[in-house]
Amino acid sequence: MPPSIRLHRTRPAGLAIIAAASVVFLGGCTGEAPQPTATAAPPASETPAATEPVPTETAEPPVPFAIECDALLTPQNVYDFNPNFGVDPEYAPSAAGVTGVVDEAGTACGWLNQTSGEIIEVGVATPPPSALDARKNAAALASKPVPTYGTPPDVEGYFLQSGGSGEAQVFHGPYWIVIDSPSLFEPGDAQLLVTAVLGNLPDA
Repeated sequence: MPPSIRLHRTRPAGLAIIAAASVVFLGGCTGEAPQPTATAAPPASETPAATEPVPTETAEPPVPFAIECDALLTPQNVYDFNPNFGVDPEYAPSAAGVTGVVDEAGTACGWLNQTSGEIIEVGVATPPPSALDARKNAAALASKPVPTYGTPPDVEGYFLQSGGSGEAQVFHGPYWIVIDSPSLFEPGDAQLLVTAVLGNLPDA
């Protein structure tokens, strides 16, 4: 019996080329992975600038002014005005303008009429400039100017009759002067007192 002949199949050349190409292509995928690219960080939120505190006006402290009552109005000054008046040993400021003088760290004095019981109150203060201007403006609005008390702007005088009492306000240099009494009915009634006080104060 003749020996059997086995046929050996060979792969087509085209298939071998394709297979080789596939191996080469797949090999390219096994290389190093691409490095990640740096991305810009999101911008930090802008922090609002700190709000600076708004400066507030601070009231200037009062400038104390002290003077003895018998130097503010001497016994002769008081006698010339009215001999019935003398120093009130129990005096306490009560007139609005004079208590304002006390609030400005000024001096307030009182003289008592021994017959009628009426009191003359006199106060003098040296407020800081802004407070002094405010006092001048208030006097100008509420009272009548009195040119006989002195010549503006060196001396500015005002008078007001209200509630049975007369009030004279005088501004001279740093001084704020208030004279209040039921004995003052019109501006001229306070003239002697205003002149005496202005003459007794230290030079402005």
